[in-house]
Amino acid sequence: MKKIAVISAILEDPEGTQQKFNEIVANFKGLIRGRMGLPMPEVSASLISIAVIGETDDINNLTGKLGKIPGISVKTAMSKKDYPVKAVL
Repeated sequence: MKKIAVISAILEDPEGTQQKFNEIVANFKGLIRGRMGLPMPEVSASLISIAVIGETDDINNLTGKLGKIPGISVKTAMSKKDYPVKAVL
C-alpha cells in the first residue's frame, strides 16, 4: 500500500544547496508526481513543494536525506489513507 504526500522545503541558500537538493530528488524520481518551485531572490531563499506517491519508508527516506542538507528545512504532510498500488500507477 502506498501513501500520498507533499514534501515542502525551504532552501535558505539556494545557490549553495540547490544542486545537492536536485541530485537527491532525482534519485527518487519514481515517487515524484509533481514539483513546484518558487524563487524568492528578495530574501535569498526558495520554496519547493514536491507531490509524491510511495511507500511510507521511501517517502521518509527522501525527506530525511533532504533534511540533512545544511540550510534546508523540510516538512512532510502524508495521507492517513493507504492507496493500493494499482490505483497509483
